[in-house]
Amino acid sequence: MTELRSPLQAQVVQWLVAPGDTVRAGDVVVILEAMKMEHEVRSPGAGRVRERMFAEGEAVREREVLLVLEAAFEPAAPQRAQAEATVATPSSVRADLQRVLDRHAFTLDAARPEAVAKRHALGLRTARENVADLCDPGSFSEYGALAVAAQRGRRSEEDLVRNTPADGMVTGLGRINGVDAAVLAYDATVLAGTQGLRNHQKTDRLLGVALKHRLPVVLFAEGGGGRPGDTDMPIVAGLHVPTFASFARLNGQVPVVGIAAGRCFAGNAALLGCCDVIIATDDSNIGMGGPAMVEGGGLGVFKPEEIGPATVQHGNGVIDVLVRDEAEAVAVARRYLSYFQGTLANFEAPDPLALRDVVPENRLRVYDSRAALRGIADAGSLLELRTGFGPGIHTALARIGGRPVGMIANNPLHLGGAIDADAADKAARFLQLCNAHGLPVVSLVDTPGFMVGPAIEERAQVRHVSRMFVAAAHLRVPLFGVVLRKGYGLGAMAMVAGGFHEPAFLVSWPSGEFGGMGLEGAVRLGYRKELEAVPEGPRRDALFDQLVAQQYAAGQATNMAATLEIDAVIDPAQTRDWLLRGLSAARVDPAPRSPAIDTW
Repeated sequence: MTELRSPLQAQVVQWLVAPGDTVRAGDVVVILEAMKMEHEVRSPGAGRVRERMFAEGEAVREREVLLVLEAAFEPAAPQRAQAEATVATPSSVRADLQRVLDRHAFTLDAARPEAVAKRHALGLRTARENVADLCDPGSFSEYGALAVAAQRGRRSEEDLVRNTPADGMVTGLGRINGVDAAVLAYDATVLAGTQGLRNHQKTDRLLGVALKHRLPVVLFAEGGGGRPGDTDMPIVAGLHVPTFASFARLNGQVPVVGIAAGRCFAGNAALLGCCDVIIATDDSNIGMGGPAMVEGGGLGVFKPEEIGPATVQHGNGVIDVLVRDEAEAVAVARRYLSYFQGTLANFEAPDPLALRDVVPENRLRVYDSRAALRGIADAGSLLELRTGFGPGIHTALARIGGRPVGMIANNPLHLGGAIDADAADKAARFLQLCNAHGLPVVSLVDTPGFMVGPAIEERAQVRHVSRMFVAAAHLRVPLFGVVLRKGYGLGAMAMVAGGFHEPAFLVSWPSGEFGGMGLEGAVRLGYRKELEAVPEGPRRDALFDQLVAQQYAAGQATNMAATLEIDAVIDPAQTRDWLLRGLSAARVDPAPRSPAIDTW
């Protein structure tokens, strides 16, 4: 005999078995009610019901006997397993779950084949396809999927569910390269990817989560800006939304990546412009106002593709990385974030001997300093940023010995390596980026100094180049300097954090040459009287060349090392070894309270 006792004081609501019935262990036999809640009571074992001790509606005290079981024939093990499996597998989905599944189905691409086909015909992907490609498989959890446009006052619920899924924006958390991240993707197939009340609320919610938990953020920014059609809230201009302030608040706190394909205008472009890095496709258009806004302002009538095309935005520095399509954009975004996700155990070192041939023996011969970047960084790890802008300086993310670093290098192919306003802006912002997110900096120096002259001063050269000194003065990350050839004047000082003893180390290749200013300029300025004393022509030219040679000999790298103005002169093939030891020894200081990365 087996007695089933009441687990609590309650009232018998419903018996599910009668005397003579056979039950299995775990079967629900009676429903009790206590405090307006129903409790299932299950059989403690298998048997046949001999007697029920209470009728439905009667009260029962805790531990009172509810039911008496007597032994019954137990089915053989295979039969029992098959019976339990049959019971454990429901034949249909519960109604409440089915309603949720049906509702979610409207948010998926499969529910809108025409919109998806139109998107694909343009050579573009849907927002959900981009998110699925960005995130590790099965890792994306969507926030706010059931939102619809705030237009219930003018549209039916069925219309909104079918035609404004997720209010035109996919938001959620996923893993990228195995690390958690927040992802936001405007859906250009829904109300042209415009910014509505609900998707602003979704954005704000996710940005709050990202900031609190220090999660990197990826934004797919395609869309047309603010949406005037949301009428469910009594607002006039809708300028009180916190989204833009919330997004900007991420600056310097977490890596923020923006991706633009198609058309990105107005409010969408404003968010894109707040990102640390902007990755855009060849056919994208980015602008603070689309055609309607431009025309409304009386500024003319233009087609969308005439406003902020990628060629323009890449050349002026808005776009950091220009790519062919969204698939490449997503691949670059994953790669970019990887530099802020730690050290890689496996890497391939380049041939160190190749660095010996980077700088020509002829000191007047130009060369491509990107060869030095490639010769120092782990093979395949170099990701150049802002390649279309500020050609006087190269900026790139890379790895050395698997460890992420930022790299800058003067470009002798442009103005002989002189630093102009654009190059200074590019370098200063890159230093801020590395500083905010804790990446050590490697600086490869070959510059005759800051660019000078009436033309460059018309571009506020003084203010622009001084940004490099200010950015470097706030570095919490180590900076390592390697002089490839020319290390002259204030420009060379700016390349190494403001002074030759500011870096964790400053070394030079044998080709290094130094001075307070470019050799030729120094001779013309310092030996003006001597030169003017000789008649113009071959004799003066010969004297000039002689004086330049003297200055060159005095400013050679070995003399700089002998006077301790630099730390060492090294074989170029040893550069990686020096950097690996430096990276191992140097430390990154704690982040300041408010590190900032200029949008420019």
